[in-house]
Amino acid sequence: MNSPDVATDTAEQTAQKLLEETDSRTRTYTGAIGVAVTVLLCVWTAFQLYFSTVGIMSAVNLRAFHTMFLLLFTFLLYPAHKGERRIRRFPPAYDIALIVLAVGAFGYFVAAYTGIARTGGRVNTAQLVVAAVALLVVFEAARRTSPNLAILAAIFLVYNCFGQWIPGQLGHNGFTLKRVLITQFWGTQGILGVGVGVSATYIFLFVVFGAFLKHSGFSQFINDFSLTLVGQTPGGPAKVAVLASALMGMINGSAVANVATTGTITIPLMKRTGYKAEFAGAVEATASTGGQFCPPIMGAVGFVMAEFLNLSYTKVMVAAILPAFLYYLGILMSVHFEAKRLGLSGLSKENIPHALTVIRKQGHLVLPLAALIALMLLGFTPLLAAVVAIFVTIGASWLRKETRMTADKILAACVEGARGAIGVGISCVIIGVIIGTVTLTSLGLNMGYLILRVVPDNIYLTGLLVMIMSTILGMGVPGVAAYVIVQAVAVPVLIKVGIMPVAAHMFCLIYACLSNITPPVAISCYVAAGIARANQLKTGLIAVRLGLIGFLMPFFFLGNPVLLIGADAAYSAATTLWASLTASIGTVALVAGLEGWLVGKANAVQRVLLIATAPLFLYPGVLTDGIGFAALAVVIVWQLCKKKTAKSSPERTIV
Repeated sequence: MNSPDVATDTAEQTAQKLLEETDSRTRTYTGAIGVAVTVLLCVWTAFQLYFSTVGIMSAVNLRAFHTMFLLLFTFLLYPAHKGERRIRRFPPAYDIALIVLAVGAFGYFVAAYTGIARTGGRVNTAQLVVAAVALLVVFEAARRTSPNLAILAAIFLVYNCFGQWIPGQLGHNGFTLKRVLITQFWGTQGILGVGVGVSATYIFLFVVFGAFLKHSGFSQFINDFSLTLVGQTPGGPAKVAVLASALMGMINGSAVANVATTGTITIPLMKRTGYKAEFAGAVEATASTGGQFCPPIMGAVGFVMAEFLNLSYTKVMVAAILPAFLYYLGILMSVHFEAKRLGLSGLSKENIPHALTVIRKQGHLVLPLAALIALMLLGFTPLLAAVVAIFVTIGASWLRKETRMTADKILAACVEGARGAIGVGISCVIIGVIIGTVTLTSLGLNMGYLILRVVPDNIYLTGLLVMIMSTILGMGVPGVAAYVIVQAVAVPVLIKVGIMPVAAHMFCLIYACLSNITPPVAISCYVAAGIARANQLKTGLIAVRLGLIGFLMPFFFLGNPVLLIGADAAYSAATTLWASLTASIGTVALVAGLEGWLVGKANAVQRVLLIATAPLFLYPGVLTDGIGFAALAVVIVWQLCKKKTAKSSPERTIV
């Protein structure tokens, strides 16, 4: 029988392999080139930290330099094809050529942009060639890091030139190649638009911040502290997975990476406790996915949303509190009821660290997160708060010898953070093609008119179509990139039918994130199933069941945004508090019906009643709440009477 340590090592190896397959395995350089790559990654980190805070540079130039770094490291680290050998002394000649083209094109952009802007955007033939070269290298980089997104962007790019032959509402009058190239490269709506702007600021800093937290031992603290809270309760290891994945997922912003890191510990532990492999993998995938819309950091997506809404991040963060709480309440109750149904217990007391010991030895590691939240609440920009939090992480780690970040760890955090930003960054660059197309062709408005023609003045049918579109567009795409794509196309549609902007953006964000666990792609479930050695499709279907409240809840704040705290000033604190309470009860009822357990095992009729009760609680209203409480009371009394009867009946002896 394998020891726990051996099992964990195997899981880590499996996770690393799957993560490399998912994110495209990268090259490793030996000798002088390897040292040079490490130095360049550190230089990039220092460059971003400086110019995102105290340094002075125009936004468009920062985006261009950021894109140069992204393309440089993509062609250095990401192989052109699967069969290429990964350990090398020098990069291939064709990648050196691509690096020269990329640096030349975007370097020329920095030198020439101001002059072109002063002429009103007039460009000559040579500058059009530069734009074409830039688009080609960006597509090649995207092909290596996010092939699905590259294909989607290519479809949008072709639509610019050939959409004039599409009949009906989705067609357009046609655009010349010159107009397309100017929009996509020399304008600020294309590849150097809002997508790469987000990558150059929020995403990069918070990915680096997550790397520093990891190397300071914060992730181990989260696991240990979660064990002290819920480790001894029924299904304790699964609840630890939920809490740990939520906390780490909201920081690193990558559901896939989060599954591959926390999952190596939590999934084997859940399996040893008695959960089936598919269920264990689904718990980890679902919990990791929700971190992208979980305050206070929301995987950096919240900052992007605040930019689009032109609101303070604090308002976005507060609005996301209840949706995130209900999502994780649903997962926690699912693993609890599943444990009760299977008769599983928690971990024994000797396997649980003492709470005071954990806080005394590792509690100082929470200081960076506290500093980050405090600075943002005090009104400082998220960028400054993130940079300060990085330095606080280093300082806090030095409070105890066991967690002290040495120079090697700081270097490793800089390198890991920069490398972690490459894939998401290239995704943000290539979605500029999509956003540029939507802007140039008015595709978003046209699609809105088409949807409104199909389902006029019906917010819920419109929401259903947008949900499907959001889930499809988000499949296989990093959370931030998925949201940026979806909001460009779908948010205008929702706003046109009368939905509040905050509710419309939150609706699209949640479904874009949930595409990570939506079959058939379900990329988070793919990695989790690999670690758990489980069936991928079954893992994906169970993940949808575990996260079902996340799929249902957004529809309830479309017409009544009381579930988005602070989104509508018309609601009093008492109304919001009551709606939060009833929504929580509805979430528990839904989960109980799906899992077949409340205070005892539920029969078919009780399960139907519980599932039917959930929407009544989620929809704010006196009548619906009254009916919901009555139905829930019937189920609870029914189950209690059944348990009492079972206890009082004489036991039968079988001979």
